[in-house]
Amino acid sequence: MEKSEFSRNVILCNGQFPSHHIPLSILLAAHTRICCDGAANVLYKKKLQPRVVIGDLDSIEPEIKDAFADILVHNSDENTNDQTKAIQWAVSQGIKDVVILGATGKREDHTLGNISLLVAYAKMLSVCMVTDYGIFTPISSTTVFQSFVGQQVSIFSLSQNKEISSEQLKYPLSHKTLQSWWEGTLNESLAQSFRIVCNNAEVLVFQKFT
Repeated sequence: MEKSEFSRNVILCNGQFPSHHIPLSILLAAHTRICCDGAANVLYKKKLQPRVVIGDLDSIEPEIKDAFADILVHNSDENTNDQTKAIQWAVSQGIKDVVILGATGKREDHTLGNISLLVAYAKMLSVCMVTDYGIFTPISSTTVFQSFVGQQVSIFSLSQNKEISSEQLKYPLSHKTLQSWWEGTLNESLAQSFRIVCNNAEVLVFQKFT
């Protein structure tokens, strides 16, 4: 999982700032940094330049708001969160793929909301979420994942009536419907790749780094 495998378009949310070397390297290598509201405070102090800062802008320190004045995009829509506003901006700019960073690690309700939205974003562009522990990837159809022997893998289905099967996982799924979030967790890769088989579903796959 080298940084070159990831998009150079990054959305930085206002959760826990990345500390693991993989999300940090993605952030540093990014060509386009889309910053969600209060995350601008940290980005400024890290001396990293965003392309745009988007949100209702009420969480940005005054000095930093002045420094980024020409790249602020005010969006006060209360029916979406800042992560979604950033996705919508990316799509409006013709961006086809993004990596989301900093979306977890603080309030658990925000974390769950941010993760669950991935399946909706996947209908608009190619997206994954990278945390300090691993990668969340939304899929809707059969997908092969690059992996390694022993990698920890969890599968979450937001389509409880859709059957899911797997290949090259220690605990195979065979036409299984996952009724609860825990049912597909704590699996393990048996090879350099594994396959999740589904059709017209809303599925999240988590791969732990090591």
